[in-house]
Amino acid sequence: MKTTGDQTLVKRINRSVLLRLLRVQPGLSRAQLAQESGLTKSTVSALVRELIDEAWLTESDTVNAKGAGRPSTPLQIDGRTRALVGVEVAVDKLRVACVSLVGKILWSSEEPMLDQQPAQVCQQIASLVARAHDLLLSWGLQLTGLGVGLPGAFDETTGKVHFASNLGWWNVDFLPLFTQAMAQVHLPPMPVYVQNEADTAALSEYEFVEGPVSDSLIFVTCDIGVGAGIVLNDRLFTGQYGGAGEIGHGILQIDGPLCSCGRRGCAETFFGARALARLADPVSGGKYLGVVLANLWTTFDPSVLIVGGPSCDKYPGLITRAEVTLKTYADSARMPAPPVRAARYGLLASAVGAAALVLHRQLRPLHTPTAYAINPVSVASDLNVSSQPPGE
Repeated sequence: MKTTGDQTLVKRINRSVLLRLLRVQPGLSRAQLAQESGLTKSTVSALVRELIDEAWLTESDTVNAKGAGRPSTPLQIDGRTRALVGVEVAVDKLRVACVSLVGKILWSSEEPMLDQQPAQVCQQIASLVARAHDLLLSWGLQLTGLGVGLPGAFDETTGKVHFASNLGWWNVDFLPLFTQAMAQVHLPPMPVYVQNEADTAALSEYEFVEGPVSDSLIFVTCDIGVGAGIVLNDRLFTGQYGGAGEIGHGILQIDGPLCSCGRRGCAETFFGARALARLADPVSGGKYLGVVLANLWTTFDPSVLIVGGPSCDKYPGLITRAEVTLKTYADSARMPAPPVRAARYGLLASAVGAAALVLHRQLRPLHTPTAYAINPVSVASDLNVSSQPPGE
């Protein structure tokens, strides 16, 4: 019998259940956690003590004293001791963000991409992460994990980028290059997760949401390339090989303009950054964005559509024009369209979301692929970190 392994997995699941409950409902007491989770009070008490000791949770200074019985102490995610780092690889830039467990940006930076060759990109990422790690150490913070968002289809099972056409990457073995570059800057072992940058942008809105959590949303990123991050039923929808959401290469016009991917008529050729720059009125490209939003709505029926990226930052009217187009289609069908809103984290959405990817994966132990290690030494895994956090 694999009793030890089974018990370890059950414990990881129970810990993640408590953390996810408190992410959605900060301030629950131990008794309320037991009621909401279905776990026994003794199990909850023991797990909460561990999570407090490991700086995942903290007790509020306020004590609830409702009704008879012993007063209860509210609990919440600890945003003071642990930190996450996320990196976005854009087509011409790299962005990095240090983020607390509750989504507060502690530090961020952006720099031009020096070279688009995969090995050089990995080395530049490693230098940024090393800088971020040094900053966190100087502030007495513990780095819990690293996430990376890439502008293409990344296959988690193989560690390969199948295509990132705007970088000129096809079938790139990204993981060996990345782990080698990270080891060269002498970073300690940590969980590392990689995903498409539109997917990570979606997680910035999903994991660090303020208020009620919806189980479905779509984030559309508008830059040189165009992509969509899709969250359905509490999971990222990535497709068989990581290519889901590559809406920039969905065909809007048969035999239309030539796209960077080699096909004609892709959505990117109508409202990608290069296409917008050629228009007399770039905002007019928003009607094509609205068509894509309408198609996403009818395909996935999300609760909200979020739009962000450099093009939206440069042309604020793009989202408004897209909303008008979407509403026109909705009115014609006599159906209410989902709300459309701008990205909460602006240009840092994908980098912050890459940090959120660490949290997203670690809070779902049954659905999480193995974290990549930056060197062959042991890697901290799934909410069970052996080292204790620094004191306050």
